[in-house]
Amino acid sequence: MALKVDWHGVYPAVPTQFHDDLSLDIPNTKKHVQDLLNEGIHGLVMLGTIGENCSLHMEEKMEVLKATVEVAKGKVPILTGVAEYTTQGACETVVAAKEVGVDGIMLLPALVYKSDEREIMAHYRTVATSTDLPIMCYNNRPVYGVDMSPENFKELADVANIVCIKEASGDVRIITDLINTLGDRFIFFAGLDDCTLESVLLGCEGWVSGLVDAFPRENRMLWDYASTGQWEKALEVYRWYMPMLHFDSHPKLVQYIKLTCAEMGYGTELTRPPRLPLVGEERERILSIVRQCAATRPGAEAEV
Repeated sequence: MALKVDWHGVYPAVPTQFHDDLSLDIPNTKKHVQDLLNEGIHGLVMLGTIGENCSLHMEEKMEVLKATVEVAKGKVPILTGVAEYTTQGACETVVAAKEVGVDGIMLLPALVYKSDEREIMAHYRTVATSTDLPIMCYNNRPVYGVDMSPENFKELADVANIVCIKEASGDVRIITDLINTLGDRFIFFAGLDDCTLESVLLGCEGWVSGLVDAFPRENRMLWDYASTGQWEKALEVYRWYMPMLHFDSHPKLVQYIKLTCAEMGYGTELTRPPRLPLVGEERERILSIVRQCAATRPGAEAEV
C-alpha cells in the first residue's frame, strides 16, 4: 500500500544564498523562500542542483533546512534533495533531514559512480528503508549517466514511501511509457523547465521548477492555465517564457538561474567554486534574454 501524500503544483528548486566570502547567507535564503510563499507556490525543494547541494557540508545543509522549516511554518511541503556519493551517506542525510522537520526527500542516485541497474535499485530500496518520509525519485539520465526505466519503477512499487517520480530526461515520450506501465501508483512531476507544458499535457501533476525562483508570478500563471486545460493561454505564456526556460537544461543552469534571480531582485548570483560568476559575452547574452523577457512579461495573473 503506497504512502499517500498531496504533492501537486509548482515546487521551486530554491537557490542557496551566500555572503561575499561564500559563507551561508541564511537571512537572504529565508527571504527568498518567503517571497516564493507569498506568490502562492505549492511546495519547496531545498538543496537540489540549484541549491548547490554538493557544495555544502552536512552541517550547512541542515542549517538551510532548519531555516526553511521556520519560514514555511507547515504551509507547504518541504522536500530536500539528497545527492550523496554513497548509499550510507544518503541514509545519514535522510535521517538528519527528518530530525530538522522536512516533509519529504528528492532522492538522486549515488553520484560520481555510474551504477548499473541492480545497484541503482539497491540504492533506492536501502535509502527508502532508512526513513518513513515520502520519496520523490529524481530520474535524469543525461546528467547522471544512469537511467531508471518504467520497469525499474514497477519493481519499486512495493516500497510504500517511494511515492513520486520527477522525470527530467528531456524526452517527454517517457511520461506516457511511465503512465502506461505504472498507472496511478506514483505521482509524476515535470523536472525540466523547457518540457513543462508538454509534461503537464501528458499527465504530470507537479513541476519542480528553476525559473520560478525569478518569475514566480508568471510561473504560477503558466501552471494555472495548463492545469485547468486553458491550453491556448498556457501556450502564449510558455512561448514568452521559453528563452529563459532553456537555462534549466544547460550545464551552467545554477549560474544562469541565480543571475536571473539577482536581475529580478531575488538574492545574488554568488555560487561556490568550481562554479564561477559568468563573464563577458556569456553573461551579457544571458542578461539580454532576461531583460527582454522582463520587458515583455505577461501583464496579469491567470484567472481560473
